[in-house]
Amino acid sequence: MEKNKLKDSLKKIEEIINWFDEQEEIDVEAGLEKVKEGVTLIKSSKKRLKELENEFEKVKTGLEEEIDD
Repeated sequence: MEKNKLKDSLKKIEEIINWFDEQEEIDVEAGLEKVKEGVTLIKSSKKRLKELENEFEKVKTGLEEEIDD
């Protein structure tokens, strides 16, 4: 996932939430499709966040090693 994809995914998740909030009467089939899309976005966002966490840990470890030398 590219850098901006995380931001885009989070924006799409917000749009899905807003869609549900705006519905007076939810179309079950349309709602199901929105939920499926949301799950896919959440999974990819979670994966990207884990990748970012790992990158931060590498930077932190590198900095700590440099400071210790």
